[in-house]
Amino acid sequence: MIAPHGGKLVERLDFSDRAREEAMELPRLSITLDEARDLGNIAHGVFSPLEGYMAREDFEDVLEEGRLANDLPWTIPIVKDVDEKDVEMLLREDEVSLFYGDMPIATLKVEEIYPYDRKEYAQRVFGTTSIEHPGVANLMNKKEHLVGGKITLVNDAPTDFPQYKLWPKETRVLFKEKGWKSVVGFQTRNAPHIGHEYVQKTALTFVDGLFINPLIGKKKRGDFKDEVIIAAYETLFKHYYPKNSATLGILETEMRYAGPREAIFHAIMRKNFGCTHFIVGRDHAGVGNFYGPYEAQEIFYDYPDLGITPLFFRSFFYCKKCGTVVNEKICPHGPEYHVNFSGTKIREMLIKGEKPPEIMMRPEVAEVILQFENPFVE
Repeated sequence: MIAPHGGKLVERLDFSDRAREEAMELPRLSITLDEARDLGNIAHGVFSPLEGYMAREDFEDVLEEGRLANDLPWTIPIVKDVDEKDVEMLLREDEVSLFYGDMPIATLKVEEIYPYDRKEYAQRVFGTTSIEHPGVANLMNKKEHLVGGKITLVNDAPTDFPQYKLWPKETRVLFKEKGWKSVVGFQTRNAPHIGHEYVQKTALTFVDGLFINPLIGKKKRGDFKDEVIIAAYETLFKHYYPKNSATLGILETEMRYAGPREAIFHAIMRKNFGCTHFIVGRDHAGVGNFYGPYEAQEIFYDYPDLGITPLFFRSFFYCKKCGTVVNEKICPHGPEYHVNFSGTKIREMLIKGEKPPEIMMRPEVAEVILQFENPFVE
């Protein structure tokens, strides 16, 4: 099976009563649900080889080079922001607890506290400092300093979908049990339309198994709600996917909307899950017009040492003349015959309570989505 990123699957867990009791006694830092989930991603190896929040050297190298200080590819900072009051406390303490509400999630060994430039961070990671970009807007609300250090998880964050919550240790066992030597991962934050299905099944023809791995977590307004994505994929699997060659599992982290850099980050996480291949579509992890349509594919040429094979797909559409789903490379007909899988158009129809045509979305999937009073994030 493919090696994890950096060669070893990180595991930083201590669910003993003693560890939890000690965590309750330590000074506390408050964290959000998304931060609690990412602590789980560190501790269970989704973010291998990271063992905690980045210290300054790794953070600066990720910004400037898109690599960790040891030259391993890594494109998104994994950091914890703190304010002046927190800094005063951290300067006095060697170890603190990270609390989500009343629950200790992890302990943090304080290694380094350092300031950072949010505008530089935004420009390097998102390619813009415009607050019209949701990732930049979120970043500009962060606090002034960062704290780095290794963490130990004492409780998993709560999840709404425990039946689909699989960690890399578990997916690797699952893939092995299924006899999959090659696995393609698919990242999504959307309910599936015919274009998504076509890309997934086209990729599946080249490998043993397909791992559909929806991102569950904070998203921007207008994106599909998590429960809608899960219900839609459950329906698609029930009616249109062979059980022996495809499986569904969630990834709980926030969308950064960082385009090319996030595409690399998404590939690294799927490599840790045990995927040998990763689907990179048009404007992967993009938002608005901040990135070119194929920038997220082009960045992979800067990372020949990534250790997972990207599969690049151009945009698909339905051709009335061909009578099937095609792309510009294989279809000779003009745009008058083409029906694009426009996410915006599909959303508009669903908001009106209309079922998209079958050449755009499976009727069973559309019916499930329409059962929700409001399927979109507000």
